[in-house]
Amino acid sequence: MQKVCWVYQSGILPYQQAWEWQKTLAEQIARGALPPVLLLLEHPHTYTIGRRGSEDHILWDKETLSRHQIAVHWVDRGGDVTYHGPGQLVGYPIFPLARLGFAGQGVDGNTPKLDVLSFVEKLEQILIATLGHFGIRAASRAGLRGVWVPVFNSDELSEPQTWHKIASIGVKLTAQGVTLHGFALNINPQMEYWEGIIPCGIHGCRMTSVAEILEPLPQKAHLIQALLWEFERIFQFSMIEIAHLPFDTSIESHYTIR
Repeated sequence: MQKVCWVYQSGILPYQQAWEWQKTLAEQIARGALPPVLLLLEHPHTYTIGRRGSEDHILWDKETLSRHQIAVHWVDRGGDVTYHGPGQLVGYPIFPLARLGFAGQGVDGNTPKLDVLSFVEKLEQILIATLGHFGIRAASRAGLRGVWVPVFNSDELSEPQTWHKIASIGVKLTAQGVTLHGFALNINPQMEYWEGIIPCGIHGCRMTSVAEILEPLPQKAHLIQALLWEFERIFQFSMIEIAHLPFDTSIESHYTIR
């Protein structure tokens, strides 16, 4: 029987509320009460700093952050600082890795070890293939997370002169083996907001978007449709869109992001 994954699209959602939803879903999925769930949404202007991040990688002062109405959150995902905002498609796959076959043999030969790296690589494959539906050539890069677009300064060059980043990825695994956080694909965000940070903590990292590469810009619904096709293909899922989450989504957060 094909595995089922629920898909819920929420529109623009404050980061703190999305965090609460992820925690609540992860608890229920860990108990086996729910199938895997993919949240698709956008955030208001937000900077998040991961476990490997530094506040020094936020370049704008508090006054500038306030003027641009940017919220700043320290979060427990991997990676450094990134930006979320309108025009960016954020995906939070809340997946139980062991049930999906991401368990290998631990160092002691007995305790299973969940293969988070393989999971992240599959997310990269999905995003690369999704962009490929629209003629965008993208790739992963050795030693770097996320999805990148090669830039050639001449048609005669076989190797790119540089790379621009179009999607960021950062995940966390709960104690019960369920993934939190996920990916952010730049469709048509306000690119000037990247000027306030050192993206991913990489000096000289240049961000790009689908809108900068393609003219005309594909409809967001078509991008999401391609994304869901690739989730089905890579994870062998049946993606089922749901109209409501199975809990009170208006509840205030019990979880604190410092």
